Amino acid sequence: MHFITRYKLDTVLLPLAAILVCCLLWYSIAGKSVTTVKKDDWGDMVKETKRFGVSKDLPTPAETWTASKLYVVEPFAKRGELDQGILRFTWLSLKLVAQGYFLALIIGTPIGFFLGLSKKFTIAFDPIIQVLRPVSPLAWLPLGMILFSGVQIVDAGGRTTFGASDAAALFTIAICAMWPTVMNTAVGVRAVPQDYLNVAKVLKLSKNKTLWKVLVPSTLPYMFTGFRLSLGIAWLVIVAVEMLTGRPGIGGFLWQQYNANSFAHIILCILTIGVIGYVLDRLMSMIEGRFKTA
Repeated sequence: MHFITRYKLDTVLLPLAAILVCCLLWYSIAGKSVTTVKKDDWGDMVKETKRFGVSKDLPTPAETWTASKLYVVEPFAKRGELDQGILRFTWLSLKLVAQGYFLALIIGTPIGFFLGLSKKFTIAFDPIIQVLRPVSPLAWLPLGMILFSGVQIVDAGGRTTFGASDAAALFTIAICAMWPTVMNTAVGVRAVPQDYLNVAKVLKLSKNKTLWKVLVPSTLPYMFTGFRLSLGIAWLVIVAVEMLTGRPGIGGFLWQQYNANSFAHIILCILTIGVIGYVLDRLMSMIEGRFKTA
C-alpha cells in the first residue's frame, strides 16, 4: 500500500477497478448465446442458437469488441460514405463542432458583456434569453432548415459543398452551445470589483482600454468556465444534428447502426462519444486552470 501511495498508483488502479466492475455488470445483464443440437422433423441433426439473459439482445463486452474490431483497428479507413473508421467519423463530427462552437463564442461573448455592463440591456433581453436557453436542439434544427433553406454553395463541378442542412447544423450547434458562455461572461463582468473600474476612471482610460485592460482580464476565468460548458453542449448537440440531417459522423453512424439493429456498433459509438467528450473537457479544464492561476 505504501508503494501505491508513494507513486500515486491509486489514481490509475482505482479507475481501472471501476471499469472492471462496470464491465462485469455489463456482462451480467447482457445476453448469452446458447447453441443446442437436435433432430428436426426429417431426422437430421441441426444446430439452434438462442440468446438468454436479462437483456438478451445486448451484446457482451467480448461480442462488442468482435463486432467493432474493424472500426477500431482501422480507425481512419474509408470503405464508403457511411462505412468509415471510428476516428474518421469522429474527425468529421469534431470539424462541425469546432465551427459551431466558434460561432457560439463569437456571438455569445459580446452578449454576455452587454448583459454584465448594462442594466437596461439585461432588463430588455434577459427574459428572451431565459425562454430560448432551455429549447432543445431537436427544436432548433427544423427552424434552421427553414431559415437557411436557400443556402447553397456549389463547386466548379456543380456539386453542393455547403447546403441548407450544413447551415442549419451550424446554427443549431451555435445557438445551443452559446448560452453558458453568455451567462458566465455576464456573471464575470458583474463580479469585477468596483475599485478596478474606479482606478480606470481616475487614470482616465478610454472605454476601449477599460474593456481590454480591466474587464476582459478580470472576466477571463468566468469566460473560460462558460467556454468549457459550451464545448460540452456543442459535443452533445452534434449527435442529434447528425442523426436528423443524415450527415456522416459519429452521430450519423450511430443512427445508421440503430436502424440496422447493430447493437454492438451503437455501444461503440456511445463509448467513443463519451471518451472524446471527456478528452475535450480535460483539455478545456487545463486551459481554464491556467487562467485561474494566472
